[in-house]
Amino acid sequence: MKRLLLVAALGLAACGRYSDFQLTSVGPPETGHYEWAPHSGPIYREQAVDTLNPSVLAWHGSLLNLYSVYDGKAWHTAKANSSDGLAWTGAQRILSPDPKTWEGDYIAANGAVVAWRNQFLYLYQAGSPPRIAISRSDDASRWTKEPAPVVDFGPRGAWDERATADPYLFVSGDRLYLYYLGEDRARRQRLGVAVSDDGTRWTKLRSSPVLELGEENAFDENGLGEPAVWQAHGSYWMLYTGRARNEVRRLGLARSADGVHWKRTGLIIEGAEPWNNKVVCDPTVIVEPERVRVWYGGGDVAHPAENVHGQLGYGELIWKP
Repeated sequence: MKRLLLVAALGLAACGRYSDFQLTSVGPPETGHYEWAPHSGPIYREQAVDTLNPSVLAWHGSLLNLYSVYDGKAWHTAKANSSDGLAWTGAQRILSPDPKTWEGDYIAANGAVVAWRNQFLYLYQAGSPPRIAISRSDDASRWTKEPAPVVDFGPRGAWDERATADPYLFVSGDRLYLYYLGEDRARRQRLGVAVSDDGTRWTKLRSSPVLELGEENAFDENGLGEPAVWQAHGSYWMLYTGRARNEVRRLGLARSADGVHWKRTGLIIEGAEPWNNKVVCDPTVIVEPERVRVWYGGGDVAHPAENVHGQLGYGELIWKP
């Protein structure tokens, strides 16, 4: 799911906390590159208009997937389980938008899950325009939302003044790092980062965004979103969704020494089959010694939000020294 065609001016802006920081150095960087090895065909779809935004977590010998489902009116978060990452069972909806609160009635989905201090934390987006919220669980089935957003709009003129969305959580040491989409008043959608010690109180990087729009006619000239970050081979890596001018979506790969300063690698992942030939988006990753496992959303309609016949796909990034 890709979203955010915003029109109304906002009277509310939150300054929040800001600082300068970097992630711990993991270098020196190894010489080599990743190559994409796609799995043929979709691996999962609910009986819904769209099934997108996987967030996959290894847990007690199996895999947990919190993903997004669009029923034609609203986006919900559901969960499923798998032993191999390809066949998913036990589908259950766990979060829906609450129209009685700030969330409204459109979305409580497009999130990221981690296991953190004996709990599951799930950051998701809600509201219109969207902001990032948090829900917690002890068993991944019963979830408790906090009553207010945890990553709010930036101040007037900020890169994320009009929206915060597309959260992705990266754990480093005893800290949580949040990579997310911000939208400014010119409707530019770019990527930034924040840090937290508890998942609720976040400090934004003062110099965000950390990745700007692509050049004219690039696959990501019209917007960036849905980052997925990991550490391997002496570097940090980020898969992200890029929107072209015609709203075709593909994945790009960027590399960083410190998690703040990013450089595109040139790898672009696009759909090569009828089911995902217009949309490849929403990556989530699990890092293994010989590969990076990637789950993603795919569709056959070029649109920035929904009704793309969304299904979940799978592929692997293989390191080539």
